[in-house]
Amino acid sequence: MFFCRILNSNLVTIVAEERSRTMWKAALLIGFFLAEGWSKECVPRSFGHNKIVCVCNSTYCDTTPDADPKVPPNGRFYWYVSTKDGERLSLKEKEFGDAHSNLFTLTLTVDSTVRYQKILGFGGAFTDSAGMHITSLSNATQDQLMRAYFDTKEGSGYMLGRVPIGSSDFSTRVYTYDDTQDDDTLEHFSLAQEDYQYKLPLMRKAHELNPEVKFFSAAWSPPRWMKTNDEINGFGFLDRKYYDVYSNYLVKFLDEYRKNGVNIWGISTGNEPINAFIPFDKLNSLGWTPPTVSEWVGEHFGPILEASDHNDTIIMGLDDQRIFLPWFAKNAYPRHNMSKYIAGTAVHYYADALAPAGLLDLTHEAFPDKFILMTEACTGTVPALRHVDLGSWDRGETYILSILEYLNHWSVGWVDWNLALDKSGGPNWINNFVDSPIIVNSTSDEFYKQPMYYALKHVSRFVVRGSVRVSMTDDVMVKSAAFVTPSNETVIVLYNKWSIPRNVVIKDTKKGPIHLELPAQSMNTIIYGQ
Repeated sequence: MFFCRILNSNLVTIVAEERSRTMWKAALLIGFFLAEGWSKECVPRSFGHNKIVCVCNSTYCDTTPDADPKVPPNGRFYWYVSTKDGERLSLKEKEFGDAHSNLFTLTLTVDSTVRYQKILGFGGAFTDSAGMHITSLSNATQDQLMRAYFDTKEGSGYMLGRVPIGSSDFSTRVYTYDDTQDDDTLEHFSLAQEDYQYKLPLMRKAHELNPEVKFFSAAWSPPRWMKTNDEINGFGFLDRKYYDVYSNYLVKFLDEYRKNGVNIWGISTGNEPINAFIPFDKLNSLGWTPPTVSEWVGEHFGPILEASDHNDTIIMGLDDQRIFLPWFAKNAYPRHNMSKYIAGTAVHYYADALAPAGLLDLTHEAFPDKFILMTEACTGTVPALRHVDLGSWDRGETYILSILEYLNHWSVGWVDWNLALDKSGGPNWINNFVDSPIIVNSTSDEFYKQPMYYALKHVSRFVVRGSVRVSMTDDVMVKSAAFVTPSNETVIVLYNKWSIPRNVVIKDTKKGPIHLELPAQSMNTIIYGQ
């Protein structure tokens, strides 16, 4: 018995040591594979039927499979897929070839000789709320989150970042940069603690991860004392006697951000000016009409910005719902020489159900030298619905369909709203809670990538800056867009709205046919060489 006990003890020790060696070997192999460019898969967590998020923490976060070689060999293509039932950017390599079509096969045609707009990029907003939640995480988890968005290899490759000038509704308090009454010389102008704590550090980190990122800005409201109603919201306009003072106020913002290591590429005429005309709306706002904004830009802000050290900072008009196009642009840009200073038109997506995408086409036709950029979008805005709906595939579908629609109607990019929120969808000083592609859980030092995140990544990771949209057909249930990148790759993005798989043949007029069976309710990105 004693001998048996010793033998069993020794066997246990040997087994334990061998298991330990095996675990270390596995760990070393995993480390080797990751060092060699192998991707990390999603760690899923379910919040209900087909409501799946990918969980990231300080030591682990899923990444995009990195195809090798970057461009598939001639006659082959890469296919990235995300599905409602849990696939997230899984990678397959396939061959061009004869398609076995049938009565139910959908045929789509790509013609890269027909070209449209050049792509500027995709991104999100550095709001106070987003910064508050991101910085509530440990440094290592913060780094994971920022890489998830701005790293060009493992992350989404974001090229754009929007930042409010002063407070927005996604702040915990109302503030501007000069709340001293009648400070015409702006002697008391200063950035807020939120800029130093929540905005600037994260913007510098984004630029470190991707030096090509461009930042643009918008004011929700100037200081109260510059407005006709002396309020941060409501039916208020910029008092004409402050047209120059407000222009200098915005230039001072550009000065201070540059001093703190952040250059601002673009600035809009102000966030959602039409909100000032909506009774009982509590959102910080500054009302503009086409005649007043054209006078301010054409005779005051435009010349003052041009004479400043920031004369390479571009100006965008509108920054509101596309339902106001092309009317707003047609009645503003030709007046007071405004067109000289306006580089593009910024639009938001919240009223798109009331405004056909053809309005973007009409705006492009009227002003072909002015780009169109979708600058704000989010889901969870309907009060009767859940503001944050963790893992909602429907909201991911909303995102990718909107992205494809805007790109197919002349938008040079698509910019999300808050980079991150918490499970309440805030904080927001007027309780205007919404959803976000990334939700932070600081209690457990982790964050959740929602389907909305992958909807954007299916485009932003592959349709890089300088890509050109080319001709591609689609139909009501399979939406698509095609691009040629600066390195001469063709990138096709498709969404299958069907709740069943769908056979699709893509005919490239240069390369031949691609036969796919698109999974039910799936996001798809196809890449091949020209």
